[in-house]
Amino acid sequence: MMPATAYLNRVSTAVPAHDVHAAFETFVGSLLEGRREAALFRRMAGRSGIERRFSSFEPVQNPDGFMADREGFYAPGAFPSTSRRMARYAEVAPELGERAVRGLETDLSRITHLVVASCTGFMAPGLDQILVRRLGLDPGVERTVVGYMGCYAAVNSLRLAHHIVRSTPEARVLVITMELCTLHFQDTLDVEKLLSMLLFGDGCAAALVTAEESGVALHEFLSFALPESDGLITWDIGDTGFDMHLSGQVPQRIQKAMADELSRNAPDGVLRGAPADSYEIFAVHAGGKAILDAVETGLGLAKDRLDWSRGVLRDFGNMSSATLMFVLQRILAGATPGRGLAMAFGPGLACETFTFTKL
Repeated sequence: MMPATAYLNRVSTAVPAHDVHAAFETFVGSLLEGRREAALFRRMAGRSGIERRFSSFEPVQNPDGFMADREGFYAPGAFPSTSRRMARYAEVAPELGERAVRGLETDLSRITHLVVASCTGFMAPGLDQILVRRLGLDPGVERTVVGYMGCYAAVNSLRLAHHIVRSTPEARVLVITMELCTLHFQDTLDVEKLLSMLLFGDGCAAALVTAEESGVALHEFLSFALPESDGLITWDIGDTGFDMHLSGQVPQRIQKAMADELSRNAPDGVLRGAPADSYEIFAVHAGGKAILDAVETGLGLAKDRLDWSRGVLRDFGNMSSATLMFVLQRILAGATPGRGLAMAFGPGLACETFTFTKL
């Protein structure tokens, strides 16, 4: 008997209340005032392709004109410790996760498996256990946590759901990708780091994966690491939060990798031996404008092929593992039926991909 096909039936998303993108630009402008790096930051921010990013922190302008958050969490010269940031994660993540799941409007009593991915917070009991209680899930639900994998964790989570459904066709898998990236702003004047922080916002996505034939059929999953690239994206736990290094070489390395894949076009490659234009739909992790440009150029795609991803980048920024799920939500809601290719990039430097069919 052939294994069951797994389908991504629906996706629901949630973000915190406060749009902080413009406020962050003002905040950094205050930090860099009088420094020659200020003009570079303004120029690059204007090219980011981002209009909004969300956070649980409410931006406010102090009487002296300095932009900060209302709680004073990020007070200049006194940014919080990692333990304080983790306490904030434990406070905010369960409510945001519950809101995303409720938006699925599905019978939660029938959920058999729970997969939770996150790389921006740690807590025990874990977010998975807390959400089981808050959502009233079966206490015996099978739980798996995909931890600290970064931006491509959505693909790994869907791969796991795919395997569960193929082996247990009656399974109903709830997949949650939760990231509170704005918990990890660093007190720095390093423009490269500030530009990295400019990309990231908070968001959560919840998805239902079953053998029921609706939504998007999940097909071949494939992962590969780019050679000699392990230092290009790093995510280190420090005393004042998690510190990201995002090398300026990342876009050009991704563009070269995609061009190489287009050239060799092997059956075990990203394109699965098919022409790039045979895919009607592309779901690419919206890691940044330069990342999307690199994929587009490397695969020789027309300018509108990554519009689903560019729209998510514009409206939410990069939410790490949640971002690709936001893209898939828009594809489920608005794309015409067809064959699709999804991909995301993260630490390694690795690429995680899968093909799909939009019904």
